[in-house]
Amino acid sequence: MRTQVAIIGGGPSGLLLSQLLHRKGIDTVVLERKTRDYVLGRIRAGILETGFVNLMREAGVADRMDKECFVHDGTVISHGDTQFTIDFKDLTDTSVVVYGQTEVTRDLYDAREAMDGTVIFNAENVQIHGADSDAPHVTYTTDGDEHRIDCDFVAGCDGFHGVSRQTIPLTVRREYEKLYPFGWLGILSETPPVHDELIYSCSSRGFALCSMRNENLSRYYIQCSLSDSPDDWSDDAFWQELKRRIPSEYADKLVTGPSIEKSIAPLRSFVTEPMRWGRLFLCGDAAHIVPPTGAKGLNTAASDIHYLYNGLIQHYLDGDDTGIDTYSEKALARIWKAERFSWWMTNLLHRFPDQSEFDLKMQAADIAFLRDNRAAQTVLAQNYVGLPY
Repeated sequence: MRTQVAIIGGGPSGLLLSQLLHRKGIDTVVLERKTRDYVLGRIRAGILETGFVNLMREAGVADRMDKECFVHDGTVISHGDTQFTIDFKDLTDTSVVVYGQTEVTRDLYDAREAMDGTVIFNAENVQIHGADSDAPHVTYTTDGDEHRIDCDFVAGCDGFHGVSRQTIPLTVRREYEKLYPFGWLGILSETPPVHDELIYSCSSRGFALCSMRNENLSRYYIQCSLSDSPDDWSDDAFWQELKRRIPSEYADKLVTGPSIEKSIAPLRSFVTEPMRWGRLFLCGDAAHIVPPTGAKGLNTAASDIHYLYNGLIQHYLDGDDTGIDTYSEKALARIWKAERFSWWMTNLLHRFPDQSEFDLKMQAADIAFLRDNRAAQTVLAQNYVGLPY
């Protein structure tokens, strides 16, 4: 098989790149290790920056999102039983959108099918060859048979555990990582959201987040120990702990119900440099991870796709390689700012096991300063709604 761009990974970033390029007449093949149903069964984030929303519109896959999404003009931050609102619309004249990653992925799969895009599922033993040459190719197996795709470029959108990053030699890449000493226990429940905006809560018992997917589907998180298992937490135990960590006015009206999904996610910050090696480009989780506190995971992947998509357009339509030559530099400049914001939000709102009384006073002072200072709120809002590409 021959294509112009081989895309490793059939999640939202790989599908979005494929859809965008297809609409410009550039041929792609997407390789996905799992089945479509498996990919759509993964529960992920749902806060979309304006830049991501605009990419979905440019890709021609925004109709359902525009009809069903929740537009959020702000968020609530609480410390103990006090709370205040960060008004995105007032501070930045911009909002964010709540639309689940599963729905984004579903819309992109439907669009690829409608355009006869090539997505190969159950692609195992994927290997990237000759990435540092002028003639890269990708091999994979399906049903025990080996296949080969010759291509001009390879986009590695296959996540933290994928093959793409590992293809870049250790002598070339450098990795930066911070592991946090806690995780997030999250549940999904068919209950109405407790509030029409997200609630980020810093309490003496640990962090909590109240989020949602739609008017009858809520997503809640509490900070937990890394040694915990979802089986350690009954639904009742989760609801009781969540109520203890959010302001009483919300705890009193929280609608509870059976969880339809329950999982624990460890928190880490991770970046690999560079994000390009020869004709291989890393995108999304293949190159960087952020703790979910700042809602940047999917959105940082979207910014990568923006830079790579425009670079490939310049290459194929204008014969100009400036975009692909500067891809890693541009992507990383924005990534490190998103990493900083997510790291800062995580430190602002969580309880760390080694925090001293002094540390707790500094955390409280930081939150109080944010509450009382419009300039500080503006900085948070600018980062939350998304820095410009």
